[in-house]
Amino acid sequence: MEINKAQILIIDDEPQIRKLLHINLESNDYRVIQAINAKEGLALAASHLPDAVLLDIGLPDKSGHELLKELKSWYNKPVIILSVLDNEDDIVSALDNGATDYLTKPFRTGELLARLRSAIRRSQSTEPNAVIMCNDLEIDLVSRTVKKQDEIVKLTSTEYNLLALFAKNEGKVLTHQYILKEIWGYGYQTETQYLRVFVGTLRKKIEDHPNHPEHIITESGVGYRFQ
Repeated sequence: MEINKAQILIIDDEPQIRKLLHINLESNDYRVIQAINAKEGLALAASHLPDAVLLDIGLPDKSGHELLKELKSWYNKPVIILSVLDNEDDIVSALDNGATDYLTKPFRTGELLARLRSAIRRSQSTEPNAVIMCNDLEIDLVSRTVKKQDEIVKLTSTEYNLLALFAKNEGKVLTHQYILKEIWGYGYQTETQYLRVFVGTLRKKIEDHPNHPEHIITESGVGYRFQ
C-alpha cells in the first residue's frame, strides 16, 4: 500500500482542527475518518484499523494519555500526538506510553505531513534493513560497522549501540529515559548528563558540524531524534 493511500484517524474535539486536518490530509490523498472523543476514537480504531492516528491529549470524556495507553495495548501502528500542552512532562509521558511523535498546536502542516509519512513508512517495513543509509552515513547492522563517505568510522561498542538505536528509530523522538534504559539498563534512567556526553562524542565522529548536527537532533528537555 502506498503511503498516500493510507487511512488516518483523527481524534480531536476541536471542529476547526478536524476540518484543517481533513482538508490537508485529503489533498495529499490520504483517506480520513474522524472522532470527537475518546470513546468514539477507540471504536473507530478497532473497527477500521487505520494506518495512523492523530490524537489530541485534551479530550472531553477521557484524558488523551489514558486513551493512548489503552490504544497501544493492542494497536501497533503510529500514533502522533497533537496538543496545546507543551510541557516536558506531557511530552515525555506520551512518548514513553507509546506515541510515535508529538507536535504542539499550532503546528506547521508541512512538518506534520513529513512526520506522518516517516511514521507510516517505518510501520510498513516488516523487517529492518541490514544496512541503513543516511545521506553520507552507512550503518551495517550485521557487521556492526559504520562508514562516513566510504571511510570506516571507529566507534566504541557503546557509541555503536547508541547510533544503531537512533538509526533503527529514524524520525522518531526517543526520550532520555528510553535511550538510557535501552543502552545502559534501568539503573541509568536518570543519568541524562551521562547520555549527553556520549551523544557529544558520537556527533564529533559522524557529523560534519557537531555544533549544528544534521543527524542527531536534540528535542530540548525530551530526548533526541535521528534524521
